[in-house]
Amino acid sequence: MKNAEVHSADAPAGHDGRTRRGVARLLLEQGPVTAAAVAEALGLSPAAVRRHIDALVADGEATSREAPQRGRRGRGRPAKLFLLTERGRARFGHAYDDLAVAALRFLAEQGGEEAVRAFAERRVSALVDRHRSTIAAQRDPADRAKALATALTREGYAASARHVGAGEQLCQHLCPVAHVAAEFPQLCETETAAFADLLGTHVQRLATIARGDAVCTTHIPHTPPNTPRNPLGGEPA
Repeated sequence: MKNAEVHSADAPAGHDGRTRRGVARLLLEQGPVTAAAVAEALGLSPAAVRRHIDALVADGEATSREAPQRGRRGRGRPAKLFLLTERGRARFGHAYDDLAVAALRFLAEQGGEEAVRAFAERRVSALVDRHRSTIAAQRDPADRAKALATALTREGYAASARHVGAGEQLCQHLCPVAHVAAEFPQLCETETAAFADLLGTHVQRLATIARGDAVCTTHIPHTPPNTPRNPLGGEPA
């Protein structure tokens, strides 16, 4: 399978095409997100954004879900959240093709699962080592998570990090090897282990694009497991 084209075949040309791509990128990087939030981020009218989102939905490149309700529901229809489908993410290209899958299948046949895992470990090690010193220089866990998100974005993962509960939530909105990882989960498993090593704490993978989720999501706790806490509360003793 050839790498996906950056623009879909029937995408509008010129300014309209650039605007639609901008809308699609916002859905990729921030989705699920409301049309109003996309309009504000791009400085466009809500009507213009809805026109482009409707076109993406019609082309099978975006989908919607109802926004969770907070408090009592008011009048009118509930707000919708929009995000890209697998087809929509494909417009931003992939760093894999049939050759990668065939090569890993051959490796598995010749060397078994351990050979595939060794390959996966070498691949992710090369990726994280390029950014290890920058991430290690951050003392605050939140800053480390943000530095990792920045590093992953530079590697093509369109990542972000935000504070959630007692830790940080790392989101990878694009996975360049999602189709390969769907058949070879060792790629995801070794990536998770590399994140834990890089951040110096246990991390928990909550969702992956390879398993059909919209985003790869990893929880990064602020306190490493088995760290003794002050019996009176507060920071670790």
